[in-house]
Amino acid sequence: MGIIFGIAQIVISIILLGLILIQNQGGGLGEAFGQSTLYSSKRGMEKFIFLLTIIFAFLFIILSLVVFLNQ
Repeated sequence: MGIIFGIAQIVISIILLGLILIQNQGGGLGEAFGQSTLYSSKRGMEKFIFLLTIIFAFLFIILSLVVFLNQ
């Protein structure tokens, strides 16, 4: 059971790292691909990636606690 949690933690951490790297600090996701926007709020795919990042961060924390408590 510990092996499954370990593999799941590695997979979630790699996905979380990718989601964080996709996000652009200064501008939006459209600006990263050549589009210029004047909006200050997250929209469309950028909002979806932001929400996925929060979900995977929460899953990573919960999984880390489960692994810690099962030792």
